[in-house]
Parts: sequence; C-alpha cells; structure tokens
Amino acid sequence: MNKAIDSFLSHQGIGNKVQTLGLKTMNKNNPNNSGTDTAVIFSELPPVTRNQTKILKKVVAPKLKSRDYLILIGTFILLFGATFLVFELQPSFQQIHLERMRTAWGPVLMTLTATLLASQIAFLLYIFYLYLRYKAVPSVSDDLLPTCTIIVPAYNEGKLVLETLRSLAASNYPQDKIQLISIDDGSKDDTWEWMQRAKRELGDRVAIYQQPKNLGKRHALYRGFKLGQGDVFITVDSDSIVKEDTLRNLVSPFVTNEKCGAVGGNVRVLNNKKALIPRMLNVSFVFSFEFIRSAQSVLGTVLCTPGALAAYRKEAVMNCLEDWMNQTFMGQPTDIGEDRAMTNMILKQGFHVLFQRDAYVLTNIPENYTSLYKMFIRWERSNVRENIMMSKFAFKNFRKGPKTGSRILLINQWIKVIMAYPMILLMLFFVFTHPILFLSSALLSIFIFSSIQVFFYSKRYTIIESFWVYPYSIFYTFTLFWITPYAIATANRRGWLTRGLPQKK
Repeated sequence: MNKAIDSFLSHQGIGNKVQTLGLKTMNKNNPNNSGTDTAVIFSELPPVTRNQTKILKKVVAPKLKSRDYLILIGTFILLFGATFLVFELQPSFQQIHLERMRTAWGPVLMTLTATLLASQIAFLLYIFYLYLRYKAVPSVSDDLLPTCTIIVPAYNEGKLVLETLRSLAASNYPQDKIQLISIDDGSKDDTWEWMQRAKRELGDRVAIYQQPKNLGKRHALYRGFKLGQGDVFITVDSDSIVKEDTLRNLVSPFVTNEKCGAVGGNVRVLNNKKALIPRMLNVSFVFSFEFIRSAQSVLGTVLCTPGALAAYRKEAVMNCLEDWMNQTFMGQPTDIGEDRAMTNMILKQGFHVLFQRDAYVLTNIPENYTSLYKMFIRWERSNVRENIMMSKFAFKNFRKGPKTGSRILLINQWIKVIMAYPMILLMLFFVFTHPILFLSSALLSIFIFSSIQVFFYSKRYTIIESFWVYPYSIFYTFTLFWITPYAIATANRRGWLTRGLPQKK
C-alpha cells in the first residue's frame, strides 16, 4: 500500500498502519541548482501494491455517528414535511397563480420560468447522454508513458506538503520519467521545514525551492513551468494525496490523443471524516467530477482542470505561458483562477481538454462556513472572469471538428450568471410575501433535483452516503445563495481569501 496515503489516512483516523516500501534513488546534476535546491532529476520508483478501491471506500464512506443519523433523519423529516405541505396548500398555490396571471407581468414571468426550466432539463438530458458515452482512457504501457514534471506549490500548508510529496514519490511510474518540484511561496508557518524534511527523506527524487516572499500561486507555478523538463506538466496542490496509479492514468490521454492539451483529475475529499461540511461536499464532488466533467470530456471541453490535480502538454503551456502569467482583469493583475485561465488558453489553441475518472486525488477542503464561502467566492469570481475570456473565442473557429457542444456548455454557464440576480430577487419577494409557500416549494424542489445526485452516487458507491446530498443542498440554498451575485458584483477584486495560517492542534 502506498506509504504516503497510509500515513495520511492514519493521521485522519482511517485505516491501519502497514509495512512501508523502500525507495531507490538515482543521482543527477543540474547547474541551475544552488543551496538546498535539489537537482532536477527523474525518479526511480518502486513497485507498489494496488489496493485503491479499499482505500477509497474508507475515505469516501466513513462510519456514521449518532449525530450523522440525527442530521439525516431530520433532513428527511423536513423534506417529507415540505412535500406534504405543498399538496395540502395546493389551493393557495392555485390562487397565487391565478392572481399572477391577471397582471401584465404574470404571463411573461410564467413563460420565462417555463422556458428556463425546460432549457435546464434539456441540458441535463444532454449531459446524461454525453456521460453515457464517456470512457476513461486506459493506462498505456511503461515504455509509452511520457516524461513528467510534477509541480507542487505550497503556502502555509504545514505538514500536509510532506504527505503530498511522499505520495507523489511513491507513485507507480517508470523509474526515469518523473521530475518532482516543490516551491514554497513565502509561507509564514513551518511549511519550508516540512519541505526540507521531504528533501531529507526523498533525496534526489525531489527538488525544493523557496520564493523570496509570498507572490501568489501563479508565480510559484510559473517558476515550476520554467524549471520543468518533462513533456507533460502536472500540477498538484500541496494538501492533496494521489494514489499509486494516479499519475500514469492522468497522462495516458496525451499518448493516445495528439489533440489532448490538458487533463483533469478526479478530486475527492480527504478530510471528510473530520467535519460535516467536507462530508457533504464529498458527495457533491462525485457528481461534479464523475458526471459533469465526464460529459464535458466527451466534447473535449472540460471547462476547468482542477488545481488539486491537472496535467498539461508542455507545448500547450509554453505557447501561452507569458500571457497566462501576465493576465489582467479590468486593468489589474489576476491572482486567482489560474487553473481555469490555463484551461481556457489551452482550449483557445485548439487542443482538447479531457477528464480521467480513474486519476484520483484526495484533497482537503474547508471545514467551517467562513472558509467555505471564501473558497466559493474565489471560484465564482474566476468563473465570471473566464466566462468572459472564453466567450471571446468560443464562437469563432477556434479548433477543427465540432464546436457546438463547447458552445452549449458556455451558454449554460452564462445562463447561471445572468439569472443570478433575477432569481435572488424573486426568492426574496416570495420570502416576504408568502414565506410558508416559498419554504415548502423550495424544499420540494431540493428533494426532487437532489435525488438525481443521490441516484448517481448510490449507483457508484453507497446509498447511505449518497443521502448527504440532501442536507448539503438545503445548506447551500439557504446559506450560500448569495455567493454568485456577490461574486459578480466583486469580480474585479483580488485575493486568495483562504490561505491563512493553519490552526494549531
């Protein structure tokens, strides 16, 4: 079993310790290195035991506690109660409908609502059709795998960066084809000390660098890209753990498809046993990646390769590297959304961007409300900016072959943005005028549409874990509804928002 994964899962309270594997090293020299920086080299990796399914299930489905049962039971009582209320209050709903139809704006509103609902259902059916056509690219043989440069930027990550580097060094990949680089972006905690420990443990298998001050993730990645010697660049967040065969699965599409410019990994939640928010989000992540991105991959247009794990063809990166590094929005340097920006620039070149379902990465996500909404604000600001950027080329002849599907994906993104303010105003109107009717109908809608995710997750994993979609949907609807409108209004603001010092335990 992968040493790094086992070590980290033990830290999380998941799994038992097992005998670890020794690693051989291979020394190389590089004139660009100095001080504690290690030579840019390719590592010799050991054979590893394959037990991903068992490990994944331990992470995905921790045992339910009494509190968990209470939350799920309470959620179902709420949802079934709302369903009962909707049927009981049908006369009131009909009266409101008749009163609305007598007004000048009523028929227009109903037509727009029906059109919007029909378009979203049609889009969902389209995504389902694409999902059924999706197949992950099988891993190619060792001799065909490309050389890879793995870049791990770190800022205030503490011990997590050590676990990340351990998992990468223990990957099941050919002995001379990995170059592992980690860059400390001016951390204010002990991240650099943990990176030095990784250096002592892994020796020439890792090169560590330190920025003179905190310049931002994009700057750290830029330095890594400049140092990279591999044919494929892989970026991994410093709070993420990969599985033994993740890297080979991730890069195989570059070998089988010359049009492939980037590949996104399958992100799962690592700390889902530690808090309620990560547990709920883990199920949401499965739907977002294994359903939505699988469908996007069929079109060759995955809209965003995740920062937690992504691979890029070197040629595609170097073609746009300076534009990416010097990107601005409304006259200001861009310091967020580096993953979506790189994806856009690679799509613009005519390359395909794919998703590999079996390239798993386990990553930490926020465990409290404040950190969570800050993360979502950053994501949504990036989404607004990059929708604008993508619109500049998506409706042109940006690549050979079909482009309609890519445009449909972008249009759906814009529908969500455009409708953000009308929907929130409509919601507030009904909250103040018909609170009971709004609450019951909103909960029934959550029950219906969230059941799609429940069905998807339960078919692939476990039924009981799939039920976390319901409390998460309620949580998001009533506590995070303001994220998109706020992000639109503040799209020009800078700042990462969530990279403070980790709490001491």
